[in-house]
Amino acid sequence: MNTIHETSYFSEMKKVAIREYDTARYLGSEEMIAEYLAACLEDPNPDVFLAALGNVAKARGVAQLARDTGLSRESLYKTFSPGTKPRFETILKISKALGVPFSIKSSYAEAHCPPHKNHRHRQL
Repeated sequence: MNTIHETSYFSEMKKVAIREYDTARYLGSEEMIAEYLAACLEDPNPDVFLAALGNVAKARGVAQLARDTGLSRESLYKTFSPGTKPRFETILKISKALGVPFSIKSSYAEAHCPPHKNHRHRQL
């Protein structure tokens, strides 16, 4: 008897469309992109950061990134694939073209030196 009741209940339910999660849809601001990449860079697995760069590239447009870097779209997709070992030069070129160049910040200086109003981080 329960089976018949459950069957009729489910036949009356409406179908719900579920869209696949896409991180690129949520990267709408420069601040969000920078925070997202910084958080992913903290993960010890380098594939996490490469995937994050790929998500940012998708949000900005891979075709445009290919033009800006001089790399082919295929090369970019390969760079963002898990398990690849892209050259550091390639990562720098991509990050610069995406508008999120790497910078080096000393954790020692933050912990031991008072902030200086003219202090600037050196960008690569």
